[in-house]
Amino acid sequence: MAPAPDDSARCPCGTGEVYGACCGPLHAGDREAPTAEALMRSRFSAFAADDAAYLLRTWHASTRPAELELDASILWQRLEILDVQGGPFDDAARVRFAAHYRSRPGTPAEERVRGVQREDSGFLREGGRWFYVDGVADRD
Repeated sequence: MAPAPDDSARCPCGTGEVYGACCGPLHAGDREAPTAEALMRSRFSAFAADDAAYLLRTWHASTRPAELELDASILWQRLEILDVQGGPFDDAARVRFAAHYRSRPGTPAEERVRGVQREDSGFLREGGRWFYVDGVADRD
């Protein structure tokens, strides 16, 4: 499992900010994502840090699974936001993204993978908090 990034390390979400000023406070519960895009970025960082608890906490109750087991063989490397529909004053939004991944170091050669997961994800804001609802994914 990957440890959470150091607060002074570059945030995995791709904003260029350091983790302690970007997704770290969201993961710690110190603040909420102001937009669906910010929530999407923080969720990518949570995948990169193997933080299933944060992913479940930010998943809408109507679609949230009872538990979440992350694939320990995958290393999430880079996020590209392709399109955002909805802004900070909306209560619903969609975010299209491409998440680049590869096998973790030490994976046997015959099991190594590298690819991109593209997804069109839906988000809702309730009580001032954004939640991931669902997504249509495509992995290559």
